[in-house]
Amino acid sequence: MNLYHHTISSPIGDLLLVGDADALHGVYFQSGPHPHKPDKDWQAGDKPFKETIHQLKAYFAGRLQRFDLPLEPQGTEFQMQVWRALRTIPYGKTWSYGQLAERVRRPKASRAVGAANGQNPIPVIIPCHRVIGADGSLTGFGGGLPIKRKLLAIEGALPESKQARLL
Repeated sequence: MNLYHHTISSPIGDLLLVGDADALHGVYFQSGPHPHKPDKDWQAGDKPFKETIHQLKAYFAGRLQRFDLPLEPQGTEFQMQVWRALRTIPYGKTWSYGQLAERVRRPKASRAVGAANGQNPIPVIIPCHRVIGADGSLTGFGGGLPIKRKLLAIEGALPESKQARLL
């Protein structure tokens, strides 16, 4: 399989896009705590990402609430189940890890759900940033809490106590 990569600038920092000619496989934060380097076997090029770039720009401009892209995340069946559930969280809303666990019919597996959420290879588009602590706190995020805060602010979904601190 030929994988391509392209880095774009965004309001949350540079994003490394990875995919093939048919689907997006990954989005990696370059300014967060774990920047991802392109694999030596990946080809540089933006052609496979034209629609992804268009939709991301529209999202960051507040004109897109639901992505419609071919996605191909790689993970275990449980992770895939969690990532499918993440895509059902409405724009501008948040769920707790417990609510997400209920959604995947594993009500006692909040920690496992949290781990799967943290392994999401296509953040922003698969909206793992919409999952917060049961008390409304912003907890763990692969790109770092400042990026999570910005994404939730874009959507008008910051819990009130956190939003008040930004003003």
